[in-house]
Amino acid sequence: MTDDSIVEQHDSDNDSPVYSLSKKSLGAILDAVETGDRDALVTLMEPMHAADIADMLEQVDAFDRRALVQLYDLEFDGEILSELEEGIREEIIGYLKPEILAEAVRELDSDDVVDLLEDLEEPQQAAILDALDDTDRLAVEQSMTYPEYSAGRLMQREVVMAPEHWTVGQAIDFLRSEDELPEQFYHVILVDPRMHPVGNVTLGKLMASKRTVKLVDIVEDVFQVIPVTQEESDVAYAFNQYHLISAPVVDAENRLVGVITIDDAMAVLDDEHEEDILRLAGVGEESSLSDTVMETTRQRLPWLGVNLVTAILASGVIALFEDTISSFVALAVLMPIVASMGGNAGTQSLTVAVRAIATKDLTGANVWRVIRREVLVGAINGLVFAVVMGIVGIIWFGSPVLGYVIALAMIINLIVAGLAGTGVPVVLEKIGVDPALASGAFVTTVTDVVGFFAFLGLAGIFLL
Repeated sequence: MTDDSIVEQHDSDNDSPVYSLSKKSLGAILDAVETGDRDALVTLMEPMHAADIADMLEQVDAFDRRALVQLYDLEFDGEILSELEEGIREEIIGYLKPEILAEAVRELDSDDVVDLLEDLEEPQQAAILDALDDTDRLAVEQSMTYPEYSAGRLMQREVVMAPEHWTVGQAIDFLRSEDELPEQFYHVILVDPRMHPVGNVTLGKLMASKRTVKLVDIVEDVFQVIPVTQEESDVAYAFNQYHLISAPVVDAENRLVGVITIDDAMAVLDDEHEEDILRLAGVGEESSLSDTVMETTRQRLPWLGVNLVTAILASGVIALFEDTISSFVALAVLMPIVASMGGNAGTQSLTVAVRAIATKDLTGANVWRVIRREVLVGAINGLVFAVVMGIVGIIWFGSPVLGYVIALAMIINLIVAGLAGTGVPVVLEKIGVDPALASGAFVTTVTDVVGFFAFLGLAGIFLL
């Protein structure tokens, strides 16, 4: 059975989405664990991809997870560890016997080992380092000296390189004679005598060219060199922007020290997207389904507190117009509509702006054009819904003036929502505050305060 058949099975079962483990398969695995049938467990899990096994371990409860890992035992693959969420990974490492962990880690590339070590306590780090060969351990320890979230932590030390004066034939002979090539690689990196990378040759061009062709004559047109201290988010952006498959990493003297491949860069990009979504929702950038009740509570409590403060501020605006509301009870019915529409419009603009900032599409060159667009969009949407709510106000409460008031308040708040939704993240980014982390609270406050103030203020002017 192959991984493809597993995918087909998931698709035909119709009880779970494609590329996820079906209920039937998961049930069979848990039955094998419950009965202690190791042979059945190995047979069921052998065709599964490491990523699918990791997903399964994250989905089952802690008791079944421990029993499964301990029963699977010798078959446990290091690739599974690299696919797991940080919290679950640390838990599972604690379940593995030292010799099993050592064997699993030896199968991993240096960048995957570094990724494992980053989230572990010192005793567990020491256990993994002790399991490595001296050469691999030195490479991993050196990578760990680089700043966290830098290219030095992301790169793998296993590099395929060749002198820039070599021919295709010399490179092919070298590759065929080398015993310890990386399991997967996409380029041969050309270096000068000082170990400075000067170009990439794809394996496709290497195999398609005659033996006498010089490697420098078939290098790729696009060649990006990554400084070892560069932020990993910038590395991911470069891969996405320039469609890179792999890129050499250099030290302060521009000497080749490693390589970053597309799978690692895209994993960073995926993490960045996930963090932005979680931060915008105010649930903590490291939230996951495997978190405990207390962990989840601790992550969310501060942001709920921030929202409480903003809600009190908005309530303070309402309190200023207590007499107006007392005179016209209809205002209490309608004012949440104005604030809600503004909040939703602000969130739409905010989401677009934060994403554009993260992908470097929103810059000083186009910021005013984007802000102007969002304000105009807010104005147009405001006019549309102003007509709707104006008619509702007249029909519902029989007051044309009340209809005009809510219509005008709607226009004002949606214009402000477009301005705040784009302007707030831009300003926060300029002063060095993560827009995804703090924009939501500010935009919500602005739209609530402006919405209430505009609606109740206009009502006080025209209805009293």
